[in-house]
Amino acid sequence: MKLPGSRGEVSAALIEALGREPGRRRLPDTSLTAGADPYGDDLQLALYLCYELHYRGFDGVDSAWEWDPDLLRVRAALERGFLAALRADVPVADDVGSALEEAVLEPVDAEGVSYFLRDDGELWHLREYAAHRSLYHLKEADPHVWVIPRLTGRAKAGMATVEYDEFGAGRAEQVHSKLFADLMADLNLDTSYGRYLEAGSRQMLATVNLMSLFGLHRSHRGALVGHFASVEITSSPGSRRLAEALERAGAGPAAVHFYAEHVEADAVHEQLVRHEVVAGLLQEEPDLAPDVAFGIAATGWLEDRFGEQLLGAWRHGESSLRVPL
Repeated sequence: MKLPGSRGEVSAALIEALGREPGRRRLPDTSLTAGADPYGDDLQLALYLCYELHYRGFDGVDSAWEWDPDLLRVRAALERGFLAALRADVPVADDVGSALEEAVLEPVDAEGVSYFLRDDGELWHLREYAAHRSLYHLKEADPHVWVIPRLTGRAKAGMATVEYDEFGAGRAEQVHSKLFADLMADLNLDTSYGRYLEAGSRQMLATVNLMSLFGLHRSHRGALVGHFASVEITSSPGSRRLAEALERAGAGPAAVHFYAEHVEADAVHEQLVRHEVVAGLLQEEPDLAPDVAFGIAATGWLEDRFGEQLLGAWRHGESSLRVPL
């Protein structure tokens, strides 16, 4: 993965620093990070760069940057701004049960990205959607693995069971990130990891950054379980609509298969996550209930913002990407 172009002062300073050895270049100072829009392109790209060092890294970037103390201080400042904004802006249900029920409610007016793609989407819409989503799906389930060592009993066993399926149940060709790469190939997209980072919107970056933030901090284990629950329990009906959209648009069988696979798999995962992961965690650590509820709510709130960004562009006949495919 290559370092992208910057989107502001913070990301510019960070990109310049990452091109050198740790300790050989000054990192962004607190005045820059404090003034950055928590949902803006600059902060979200800077966070994405910091987090990507914990995944596959970047071409030409020293691996020692991953745990560089100065970089971690910058990342912490960016995280504080992002989290503070979310806690101020996201309405959270009073309890986990209510949060889960709110997450699964389907809109009566059939609005949303998956509805639009099923009913009106053209192939170019689907290609843009896949390019955006590739920023997560080419590492699908990776951020959630970090929570497993932090769980015990039913929650650990349930989480490991779901993740085992996400990673192909022992079959490399069935790993979900590989299935998404096959979808991209069917849509004539570049399957290289991180290829569409330059094109991805700040709203999409925020959805990926949220799970990385929760995953990297033990203190946010409850929020990550909430995030995971939100993703799994809302996936099946949306995946069915996306499979129908791809089939209607004439996409190849691998593209349809990715979402068709998620219809059945995530229906099973929903029950495991509800009754083993979430219930098991709260049985062991009931004080984490507010964190779980926050994780569910923040996930839905950021996904809604991403959906609004896509539909706002598409309904005006415009591209949702920052740069053309």
